[in-house]
Amino acid sequence: MFRSRPGLVAGALLLAASLGLTACGGDDSADEGADAKSLTLWHYEGPTSAMGIAWTKAIELFKASHPGVEVKFEEKGFEQIQQNAQMILNSDSAPDIMEYNKGNATAGLLSKQGLLTDISAEMTSRGWDKKLSPSLQTTSRYDEDGIMGSGNFYGVPNYGEFVTVYYNKALFDKYKLAVPTSLDEFTKVMDTFVQNKVTPLAVGGAEYPAQQIFYELALSKSDRAFVDDYQLYKNKVDFKGPQLSYGAQTFADWVSKGYISKDSAGIKAEDMGVSFTQGKFPILISGSWWYGRFASEIKDFEWGTFLFPGNTLHPGSSGNLWVVPEKSKAKALAYDFIDITMSPEVQALLGNSGGVPVAADPSQITDPKNKELVETFNKISTGDGLAFYPDWPAPGYYDVLVSGVQGLINGSKTPDAFLGEIAKPYEENLADLGK
Repeated sequence: MFRSRPGLVAGALLLAASLGLTACGGDDSADEGADAKSLTLWHYEGPTSAMGIAWTKAIELFKASHPGVEVKFEEKGFEQIQQNAQMILNSDSAPDIMEYNKGNATAGLLSKQGLLTDISAEMTSRGWDKKLSPSLQTTSRYDEDGIMGSGNFYGVPNYGEFVTVYYNKALFDKYKLAVPTSLDEFTKVMDTFVQNKVTPLAVGGAEYPAQQIFYELALSKSDRAFVDDYQLYKNKVDFKGPQLSYGAQTFADWVSKGYISKDSAGIKAEDMGVSFTQGKFPILISGSWWYGRFASEIKDFEWGTFLFPGNTLHPGSSGNLWVVPEKSKAKALAYDFIDITMSPEVQALLGNSGGVPVAADPSQITDPKNKELVETFNKISTGDGLAFYPDWPAPGYYDVLVSGVQGLINGSKTPDAFLGEIAKPYEENLADLGK
């Protein structure tokens, strides 16, 4: 969601040989663009994030193994792609390969509309399916209704992600606070900060971070059956039931108790992250995609992470997907680029830069802190603890949740009104699917 070495040519050629990469990899047919001389690539990771670092390296390796091919890289904003993908991919301005958000409301919707290339054949022929565990493949494949978990493959993730709690150790030490192990202990920690006139949580209410806090709270009262009902439409969801009601009411309580500033309704994710790096807030609840950036940018205090206390389910999944638009003019080159991002070299770099690689050799992750991050993700993933994200179930649901949670923050909506507001588009989507 956010993010050159000696021997580059030799290393790239060795990598190309080991992967069997050529400028004509994959299907040699003309419509696959095997003879294309340029590859237009879009993603929205910052250059200092783990993914940004790894993908910059992948571009270097791609250029070295594909002489004569120009890479036209364009960094886009998450919101820019989120809001305009359908229009862009329906036009002649579509890139050849792009990062796109996974889930029913995003990649699933585009696959249903015929805007993404079915890459099932490449998934097996290039061995990507062997590198992705079944839980990570969930977000790669979509059925004819655009529902994840079955059907054809439309994207490849090369990293994992999950929501965790970042904390400023210096501020915890200042007030003699220990890392909480339960939600009750967590609220007592935040009470201590409020009593000392410190707002505990850095929050970005204008984008995705605030809704992830709401979802964490709902998950504290949830099990796998609820997640399957909400995300995969296994059974009807009661929006006034104990899970979502608890999430909405407790979120509103956190605002009234001063854990969350009312001013945060207008704060974007980037500004939230910067405020934490500057030491202005003791706690930030957000994704593992911030980890590498915090590691490189925070110089003035020690920081650490812990999972949302008491939860066995956490927002998280595979990372965003590399997708190949149906209108791509260089599909074979796009497949080659994906192959490089799944290579041992790039996967190890991703892990050593603070990311969560999906196909790295753990022995190649040398930094103890980064290794801990990878081990935490593996523990969640193998324990069936990935609960996906709250905005996935319906097209346009991201904006609905942003607006709704902003209302909880600024007090313009009651928890009951919020739940009614987010129930409507969810249930309309179910009706459209005939469920």
